[in-house]
Amino acid sequence: MKQTTFLLLTALAALTSCQGILDKEPIATLDAGSFFQSEADAVQALNAAYSPLLFNNENANFYWAFAEITSDEAITGGDGSRPGLVELDAFTYTPRTEEFNAFWKLQYEGITQCNLVLDNLPKVEMEQSRRDQITGEALFLRSYYYFLLVQVFGDVPLFTKLTPPDQLKVPRTPKADVYAQIQADCELAGQLLPLSHPASEVGRATRGAAYALAAKAYLYEEKWDKVVEYTGKVKALGIYDLVPDYGDNFKKETQNNSESVWEIQHANLELGVGNFLNQWLMSRKLNGYGFAEVTEEFFNAFEPGDPRRRFTVAQRDEEYFGSIYKNSFSSTKYGTRKYLQDTSTVSQPADGDINYTAIRFAEVLLWKPKRSTSSAG
Repeated sequence: MKQTTFLLLTALAALTSCQGILDKEPIATLDAGSFFQSEADAVQALNAAYSPLLFNNENANFYWAFAEITSDEAITGGDGSRPGLVELDAFTYTPRTEEFNAFWKLQYEGITQCNLVLDNLPKVEMEQSRRDQITGEALFLRSYYYFLLVQVFGDVPLFTKLTPPDQLKVPRTPKADVYAQIQADCELAGQLLPLSHPASEVGRATRGAAYALAAKAYLYEEKWDKVVEYTGKVKALGIYDLVPDYGDNFKKETQNNSESVWEIQHANLELGVGNFLNQWLMSRKLNGYGFAEVTEEFFNAFEPGDPRRRFTVAQRDEEYFGSIYKNSFSSTKYGTRKYLQDTSTVSQPADGDINYTAIRFAEVLLWKPKRSTSSAG
């Protein structure tokens, strides 16, 4: 029986600039079997697989909240309008918590789109080099979505092919098997992907991103020899380095720098590709929502004179995105800084154009010592 697969082509179709801008195409639902006719069709479908990465209002991507609000670094803040975030802070979340359900759905949308590309790519005629790159990008993106799912949920269903809707209710796959798939796919992706892309294509997956994600998956499994091997592969590429100024990792003017291994692009174009963290984390005194207010405990964790503190946490009487920070800006007296910008520089508060750096070279360098540290214990 012929399986009919439907492809949702979003308005975010093709990466075309160093800002990660996505070309607009009409929103339509097409039969995938008739859609994949050319290389351009394959690229358009691949570009749609990048869409779930974005921290925009449409995606409602609360990945940031799972780490920040459930830690000792921040409390919920805000006005109570997101009960799910309050549940995360109090550890009273349930399977009904909206943020978890939205995140689960978002990652599987990305996985399905990647499988759509991988399943249909063989029928499209194109040069082998282009086929390899598209395959590598799809494998990497699928791996990244699965990594996020395992981080948050542990065991999750593993799909590496398009699956009919009536066959989607399957048991969860042990996370060890999911990690193994991630690691194998990242190794293959690393062999297929280029070291870098031209400025017009920045933001696409690269060889370094694939090897770094493999290293991180091995890190979570405490397979130290593999962590050393894959961090070594990233270093051996010779294209990454720490930036002299830590703050340059979180500024619009210095994005996609030498320390960035995997950076999710955002743009202030009112096209749904802007970073909504600019509004969600900004103080309510400055027309933000004020979620994730920094705790005093986290502020005090910085040693005196640590230059990273002033790019991470705001305190009284410091410059704060066109204003001067006051204790009243947060119930804890301290505010977030990363991924925020002066609202006068963007057309809408929730349409920021600071990218989200998912993997920095500094992290990769820190992963390697884990082997000796753990073994010594």
